[in-house]
Amino acid sequence: MDFRPLKVADAFEFTPRVFPDERGLFVAPFQEDALIRATGHPLRVAQTNHSVSRAGTIRGVHFADTPPGQAKYVYCPSGALLDVLVDLRVGSPSFGQWDAVRLDSQDYRAVYVAEGIGHAFVALEDATVMAYLCSEPYNPTGERGVSPLDPALELPWPADLPPIVSEKDRAAPTLADALDQGLLPQYADCVAHYETLRSPS
Repeated sequence: MDFRPLKVADAFEFTPRVFPDERGLFVAPFQEDALIRATGHPLRVAQTNHSVSRAGTIRGVHFADTPPGQAKYVYCPSGALLDVLVDLRVGSPSFGQWDAVRLDSQDYRAVYVAEGIGHAFVALEDATVMAYLCSEPYNPTGERGVSPLDPALELPWPADLPPIVSEKDRAAPTLADALDQGLLPQYADCVAHYETLRSPS
């Protein structure tokens, strides 16, 4: 499996080999050895999530209080989507920057989102499926969000798809407001947490 770092520090794109034959295909979208080579540590899987979305549906930008935060390894088993990562870690060299990767059921690329990085996506086709491996279970008291429609972020939502956004995501603060309100994770705290993941237990 090949991988490459994204523009947002501590995030990676993974591209597995796909093996098609007359029966269909076989692919392993998650491979622990590749993740360890990229991040320096394994992924603890505490929860798996599965969403199905209509074309134009935008979910995010979501993140969790760090530590412990919630790292995500995401891929698209069916359909196609544009996955977007936003650096929300105050003090990060890439703070406020974003990167985007197309995930679909042709190439089965995957993205690793480290703790403290905001995650969002838009479904490009009806019945698009997103699968997530999560390092921590859902914690409603620690889950946060930034508006995916914040004009200052200029996120790359397709102009030809009317956005379908939940009321919760529409009501999320802008990046500037979240910063003013002290809602964003600190880069130093995130880096310290990453180091604990790399340390032998």
